[in-house]
Amino acid sequence: MPATIVQTNNKKFKRLGIDPITLDIIENAMMNARYEMDTVLFRTAMSPGIREQHDEFPMIANLEGKMVVGQFGSFIYGFKEAYDGTIEEGDLFLTTDPYSCRGAISHINDWLLLRPIFKDGRLIAYAAMFGHMTDVGGKVPGSLPTDAREIFEEGIRIPPTKIYKNDELQEDILELVLHNCRMPTWNRSDFNALVAAVRTAEKRVIELADRFGDDMLFSALDELLERNKRAMGKLIKQSVPTKKQYFEDYLCDDGIGMGPYTLRCSMWREGDKVIFDFEGTDPQSQSSVNFLLNEEMFKMFCGVYMIMVFDPQIMFNDGFYDLMEVRIPEGSILKPREPAALSCRTHLLGRIFDVLGGLLGQGDPDFLAGAGFSDSPHFMYSGYDKEGEWYQLYSILFGGIPGKPSGDGPDGHSLWPSFTNVPNEFLESYFPLRIETYESITDSGGPGFHRGGNGIRMGYCFLEPGSISIHDDRWLTYPWGVNGGLPGRRSEKLLHRTDGTIEKLPAKCDRIEVKAGDILHFNTWGGGGCGDPFERPAERVAFDVKAGLVSKEGAKRYGVVLNEDLSVNEKRTSTLRAKLSKERGKPPMFDRGGDIPSIKSRCLKETGFPAPRQPEFQAWAMKMNETAKKKSKLPKKRKKSKAA
Repeated sequence: MPATIVQTNNKKFKRLGIDPITLDIIENAMMNARYEMDTVLFRTAMSPGIREQHDEFPMIANLEGKMVVGQFGSFIYGFKEAYDGTIEEGDLFLTTDPYSCRGAISHINDWLLLRPIFKDGRLIAYAAMFGHMTDVGGKVPGSLPTDAREIFEEGIRIPPTKIYKNDELQEDILELVLHNCRMPTWNRSDFNALVAAVRTAEKRVIELADRFGDDMLFSALDELLERNKRAMGKLIKQSVPTKKQYFEDYLCDDGIGMGPYTLRCSMWREGDKVIFDFEGTDPQSQSSVNFLLNEEMFKMFCGVYMIMVFDPQIMFNDGFYDLMEVRIPEGSILKPREPAALSCRTHLLGRIFDVLGGLLGQGDPDFLAGAGFSDSPHFMYSGYDKEGEWYQLYSILFGGIPGKPSGDGPDGHSLWPSFTNVPNEFLESYFPLRIETYESITDSGGPGFHRGGNGIRMGYCFLEPGSISIHDDRWLTYPWGVNGGLPGRRSEKLLHRTDGTIEKLPAKCDRIEVKAGDILHFNTWGGGGCGDPFERPAERVAFDVKAGLVSKEGAKRYGVVLNEDLSVNEKRTSTLRAKLSKERGKPPMFDRGGDIPSIKSRCLKETGFPAPRQPEFQAWAMKMNETAKKKSKLPKKRKKSKAA
């Protein structure tokens, strides 16, 4: 049963005509409210993941639950579709369980708070905010166990729950939740910060309704959604062909020795609607790399990507969702069956953007960017210090952003544009760490007419014994280049022990014990290049060498020869470029650094690790899908009591 909205005033809203100036005022007021939500959260949260890195996503939606302003839409659609209960004035919902909200959130570290906004007894809008909690329990600190087989191993799951009723906090529920977390003080503070952010949005929406009238606010939100739909409709017709486009990319491994996993997607347009079909995508994994991809969330990903690439002036919201259809096969790694583990879904979340780039760029190569939105690397460090106090760090690192038709990719930037790094001074002040190295990795970006961004080398010197976890990808497959651009360098993790030995660590590992004085070099991937590197102005290559972004030897990958003073040797450069261009022939649209069999055959030599196995997960997943209905007797929804 769908959620029931309890209202004391059933007066219907009227759709009014709205002049451009009033619409512009309301639009900017809504945008300001959305950024005010961020400000409130950043200034009141305690965990560095939210406070410093901004791992949170706000939204304000209309009364149907469609996001009008925000960063990460589609929360409310999945919630309302799955929630069996009442929605009343004074309610504030908390949920962390992806399976209870149809993937509106995708792992249990994300705490989603949802507030129905009532005015004069009737629902006028929604506000929501979610943030990534440093810890929610489970088998490892940080609650992101690579080797989890079921979601039950990943921490406390909270189905859609009224954490506030009649504007009163249900303290017993909150205490129960916090009792299951390793960092209850941080979680309590972050929870209260999320509440404050959502209440800020509520206050601003009601102020707008008071100022302009309920009907005018309703009409403005509706028009903002319709305006987005009209703009996206034109964009879809211009950029998406009726001929079927196909692209595939790979998750390198699942952390337990199997992979790579193939993501397959076809795209085509039927009339005004674009279809995305993931048929053929590999079955779900036994580990926690599965990504429960909500169809509405994918539409959001696609909309953001298209707007940023083709027309950044379009205001992003959920208005265009009717123009997209998304098909994801059940039992695949993008729609695993409950109770599959989900905590490390970030690798696939990042890879989705590379798949989108490959799909959307094929129809118009002038807009094709390389790969590089490949992952969101996680680093965790925890233990007891000399005073016996527990410390626990969760942080996100950044890789190279791909070269794009409009310019070079930024070096060491986030998958999410509004994310920032945790300042090194913060890390050294609050954790037993010393940052030995923080630099761009020379030559890691793929050469191209527009260079792929370099990856980042972080050198962590541990000052206390503890345990670390690493979650990363692109260690096996390369971030591909496009239109003649070359692939970026892969990621690598090196642990320098105090006895002088160096250990190569897997891209996905937990419970690695470290001692005081050990140093971890966490090297992220570089972005793929875009365009023919032999056509990049030689002076720009020389500048990159002087800036330390490209080495003198690496300049030869652009066909550029430099003199001792790093000036361009024009004659030798011309000769080398002609030679290399002839040997290469016509530039390929995609350069993956080789096909999967060839990459796997040289895996041990290049990476130090054996190639992951492939057939086993296929057979396991097929068997699981055949018996899923018999095995899964878990209730899908909570039964609503009469008292509710």
